[in-house]
Amino acid sequence: MQERPNEGAPLSGIRVLDFTRYLAGPFCTMLLSDYGADVVRVESPKGRELRVPGSDRDSYFFLSANRGKRSLAVDLKRARGRELIERLAPAYDVVVENFRPGVMDKLGLGASTLMASNPRLVFCSISGFGSDGPYRDRPGFDQIAQGMGGFMSLTGTKEQGPTRAGIAICDLLAGMFAAQGIQLALFSRERTGRGQVVDASLLESILGVLTWGAGMYFEGGKAPGPAGHHHPLASPYGRFRARDGYLNIAAGNDAMWTKLAHALGRPQWPQDPRFDSAGARLRNRDALSEAIEQVLSTQGVEHWVQLLNEAGVPTGPVLNMEQLNDPQVLAREMLVEMPHPVVGTFKTTGLPIKLSETPGRIQRRPPLLGEHTEEVLQEHGVSATELAELRAEAVVSG
Repeated sequence: MQERPNEGAPLSGIRVLDFTRYLAGPFCTMLLSDYGADVVRVESPKGRELRVPGSDRDSYFFLSANRGKRSLAVDLKRARGRELIERLAPAYDVVVENFRPGVMDKLGLGASTLMASNPRLVFCSISGFGSDGPYRDRPGFDQIAQGMGGFMSLTGTKEQGPTRAGIAICDLLAGMFAAQGIQLALFSRERTGRGQVVDASLLESILGVLTWGAGMYFEGGKAPGPAGHHHPLASPYGRFRARDGYLNIAAGNDAMWTKLAHALGRPQWPQDPRFDSAGARLRNRDALSEAIEQVLSTQGVEHWVQLLNEAGVPTGPVLNMEQLNDPQVLAREMLVEMPHPVVGTFKTTGLPIKLSETPGRIQRRPPLLGEHTEEVLQEHGVSATELAELRAEAVVSG
């Protein structure tokens, strides 16, 4: 048995029944578990959807979003499996699911059913497009939402056209917003005594973070187009090539621009009519970027990062995954390792939010399929005799 969730964390005592799959939903419930919630992942005894090809081993797609949880393997296609979940559900504070709208209702485990027996329940649904509207029943996938939400039109370059983010940004944002919505609903429950339905979607999540990207269109009436490697409203502010790699420089105002010019050994640049104002630098961005990269090409990334930061110009290297063991990353405990019975060492990213009095903690590795079935059912009063029957009928496993 693994260590219990952190009792000093802010969500300690909150019990979550997790019906989620793939990424958006599991990421949501993982965030809750990181801060103390007891998350029980309800899975099919027949296997998981995300395995290493040709192997029974969980893929890192699964491992990266399921730490901190317990696994209860129950067959929801069987009436007795659904009845079992309906018996357990009143003991939980939160239910999270990311099936298509209506699937949980067809299983007899929808919000109206479960909240009838537990009015304090917070029921969270995550979908591609939300619980209503003309696209309600469409399957939701990250890249579809990236495109439909306008995000891809702001990334990439004019030459390449719209470009997807390198990670499933809509899935992850939906998980974050869902976790926030659940916590808001739990906070509201403290005042009202009643639970409620939390409705989050991939499309709305990416729309919700467009901020000034959409604001540029609202103000000027013209779609801004791909931003490329540089900030659309400031220059020099973007990605530049040095002798041995790339770095980002953010000289976001005139004072920083002057410091940058002096640090690069070009003190005359701020007086050049092409570069003597923010507007001029934007209009002549290509010429300015070319001039900066000519200087940067004489030294490596590490040299310029140190020199420019010492000069007061925000600068940082563009690191790949192999380079993430940066001293600042390690100092903030953003890389974590723990033993795993199948993969050997489980590696994961750390907690991005630090709380001084009630910190979260990563202390459970991702569960094996059905690893906690017996443990969870015993907590809910299922006898050894009934458990044996459920196993014999293949209603549960583990």
